[in-house]
Amino acid sequence: MVGGPRVPEQRRVALPDDPSDAVPAAGADLRFSVLGPVRAWREGEPLSTGSPQQRALLAALLLRKGRTATAAELIDSVWGADPPSQALAAIRTYASRLRKILGPGVLETEAGGYALRMARPDALDLAAAGELAARAERARQSDDLCGARALMNEALDLWDGEPLAHVPGPHAETERARLEEWRLQLLETRLDMDLEQGCHAEAVSVLTALTADHPLRERLRELLMLALYRSGRQAEALAVYADTRHLLADELGVDPRPGLSELQQRILQADPSLSEPSAPPPEPAQTPQRPAQLPATVPDFTGRASFVTELGNTLASASSESGAGSVMAVSAVAGIGGVGKTTLAVHVAHAARAAFPDGQLYVDLQGTSPRPAEPETVLGSFLRALGVPESAVPESLEERSALFRSTLDGRRTLVLLDNARDAAHVRPLLPGTAGCAALITGRVRMVDLVGAHLVDLDVMSPDEALLLFTRIVGEERVTSERKAALDVVAACGFLPLAIRIAASRLAARRTWTVSVLAAKLADERRRLDELQAGDLAVKATFELGYGQLEPPQSRAFRLLGLADGPDISLAAAAAVLDLPDDAAEDLLESLVDTSLLESAAPGRYRYHDLVRLYARACAERDETSEEREAALSRVLDFYLATAAGGYAIERPGDRLMDHLAPTAHPGLSFDDRQTGRDWLYSEAVPLLACARQATGKESLHRGIDLLWAAVDLAESGANSKEYEATAALLHEASQAMSDVHGEGRACVVLSNARLFSGAFDRSEQEARQALALAETHDDPLARCWAANILGNIAFYQSRHQDAEVYFNRAIEEFRTCEDLAGSASPLCNLSRIHLATGRADSAVTLARQGTEIYERLGHSLRVANGRYALGLALGSTGQHADATEQLEQALTIFRDSRQRLWEGMALCRLAEVDLNAHRPTRAASNAESALTMLRGIGGAWRRGNVLTVLGKALRDLGQAGRAEVCWREALGIYEELGSPEAADVRSLLSPATAP
Repeated sequence: MVGGPRVPEQRRVALPDDPSDAVPAAGADLRFSVLGPVRAWREGEPLSTGSPQQRALLAALLLRKGRTATAAELIDSVWGADPPSQALAAIRTYASRLRKILGPGVLETEAGGYALRMARPDALDLAAAGELAARAERARQSDDLCGARALMNEALDLWDGEPLAHVPGPHAETERARLEEWRLQLLETRLDMDLEQGCHAEAVSVLTALTADHPLRERLRELLMLALYRSGRQAEALAVYADTRHLLADELGVDPRPGLSELQQRILQADPSLSEPSAPPPEPAQTPQRPAQLPATVPDFTGRASFVTELGNTLASASSESGAGSVMAVSAVAGIGGVGKTTLAVHVAHAARAAFPDGQLYVDLQGTSPRPAEPETVLGSFLRALGVPESAVPESLEERSALFRSTLDGRRTLVLLDNARDAAHVRPLLPGTAGCAALITGRVRMVDLVGAHLVDLDVMSPDEALLLFTRIVGEERVTSERKAALDVVAACGFLPLAIRIAASRLAARRTWTVSVLAAKLADERRRLDELQAGDLAVKATFELGYGQLEPPQSRAFRLLGLADGPDISLAAAAAVLDLPDDAAEDLLESLVDTSLLESAAPGRYRYHDLVRLYARACAERDETSEEREAALSRVLDFYLATAAGGYAIERPGDRLMDHLAPTAHPGLSFDDRQTGRDWLYSEAVPLLACARQATGKESLHRGIDLLWAAVDLAESGANSKEYEATAALLHEASQAMSDVHGEGRACVVLSNARLFSGAFDRSEQEARQALALAETHDDPLARCWAANILGNIAFYQSRHQDAEVYFNRAIEEFRTCEDLAGSASPLCNLSRIHLATGRADSAVTLARQGTEIYERLGHSLRVANGRYALGLALGSTGQHADATEQLEQALTIFRDSRQRLWEGMALCRLAEVDLNAHRPTRAASNAESALTMLRGIGGAWRRGNVLTVLGKALRDLGQAGRAEVCWREALGIYEELGSPEAADVRSLLSPATAP
């Protein structure tokens, strides 16, 4: 480990609490910098610091931190051993000018010398950096790794290029080298902390560039080896050691230092301690994010005192500083549906919030539903809530789980996992370190959850049940009818959910007595006497609560239960009910008041899983099939119309809108592109759930068109798998119905999704089928898209002649449809074919044509695809600056639009341009960033592309061992895929090492 960052002692930065540094208030509005050009500001406005020699004098005084410098010392600082004959006069002139610039009381004359007085130490960026670095080290020693990294980043951000830039003189040269060395020490410390917190892939990119700039700095090489190893790149880690050993022998005639050699041996032995943490990184946030996701606790929580104490003590053990806090606390609450597991867990979690200041995470795992929440999806949500950027969230469950544990290391965080299916469902979601705790609820007793504190929650005692009932209904009404109240809670089976619903119904009926409620419940129980005790009580309560709803309420209750998805927005619910938003909100809130519906968040609603099942049963019983289908049809229309509106605002002039199935619901409208994007990604889960329900004859075409309008989800990375699975489901449904039109469109959507995921062979099969069906059924839009997809697949498989035919056909098809925007895509794609076949000039022309179409129509996202193609074409003609500009503009748009796939590929193409422009360090950094961005998306072929480029950059940096490892991995990918790029990679490997 690197020790705390330090500045050499003779230049120690004064801290604010140092009494020796008391200064007058003069110059309180001044600020200075030396960690870059020497500059001064007054109240944010820059001041002129004069000639280079005058800046050298100012720098020498600033670096003395208020101490007096004699004239001789200043002359030596500015000119060294060969000053001019009028050096003393020049010093006095410079000092006089600075005094006028800085104002009175700042530059003082003392004992024949000069001293610069600053009102506060942090007025100088160097002092501020020293204080931030010291605070970072203190935070690190206190196990606040997130805070330490944020502070260290803040310190490093104060550097603005080369320290003392353009300042002449030997003193400046010496200080420049010292400050640069200190910056590297700080950076090494920050990178060390990155690895401690699991930020491996990000660190690889930075360290690759740093080792290129400082090839003999062994500590950087050691960190790079560790980062690569923890990123699963063991062969590259060992290659770094081999490259370093050869370099040190050639340049200095020495062997690597012991620490580096020891790390190599530990990697060879697969030392388990090196793999902790072993996850890909979160991007460091400027301030640690502290999620507060707990649902609101009920104000009338009642009873369960022993369980509250028991669970509270278990959670407290995680945050105590005694021996009990040396392990993570896990509690699992089991019980039948409606027994109050969630209410108890939320209440206990709120009570324990103070013990978990770094945040509380919550998820409803929907363990009793047909589609429980996938641990991968939950972990992705948790990681983003903890500040991990989308690009750093890995694909596999194992990597996400490891990253989750690493991110929580050093934090005190509570995780509430509600409604779990079983122990296997929650294992990947558990924190792994002391200081954190997990609270789990589920219907299954999790005896196989090792180390968990198990709590079996039974029904309430009669006294507790009566107290809960009384708190909801009111003491006055219950006191006079205590026996009837006991009959009510007994009829509810002493289940809190049933008691709450029954009591809420009575509270809303002021003319009822408790005896009336007891009689009605007794009737319901007799009618449902075939049910088991627990189900009997809940079902009887549901029947009573439902039976007392007003007709509009009961209709809303039934119909809302039909829509799949974990929750539903107010706007979507209004579509289901065919009501204005205000009227729908009134109904939904009235259902919340009856406890038949829950308010998940402002503007969002959900059912308890038992209530949802009951609501659907009521819909089956009390609604006609036509009305049930109409409700689902309306919400499908809502999602399709809204997604189409977002598509249209993102792609003005695109004719897709003219070919989508008509909708009866207008959907939401958006004022700007960003709002439309935000809606699409926030509604992705319920939108895809709605599409999965659209497998009927009347809804299938709209379900397929919904996926088409939401195509950006296929490229997002966050929702790609779910999107592809939904497309496959609708494709199967269309085949089962022998629906030629639907099958053709489903093939287009599915083929497009698989093109993005890298499954080229399957994508080609579906695209060919789509084209054939589109010709049979005369679907011009499907013909356009299918031809373009087939062209892309042929290009990726190096079948350039086929690709050119398909792209030219796609251009003609789009033009026949008068779809100018659509024609821009195959134009840009055709540019790449011209480029691959040696027609660089025409490639540039075609890419410009496509880009100009996008610009003329006002496309925001797709213009980035045009610039991407244009950047590639310009780079091939040697116009590296223009190519870089186009690709960087594309990269910014892709990043802002949350398109991880294209963001990663733009980084890869920038790396190619950097290589051609002889910028191997930048090329390696961009290629490493591309690997990180494309983790888990885009498929193996694209990864092979990036590895090939990265290997070339490493070769040019003299890191031949790492380059060979990258090329061998790429070769393995290409050979498995049967890709022609394998031959190119073989040529990169030397004859001695080629297979």
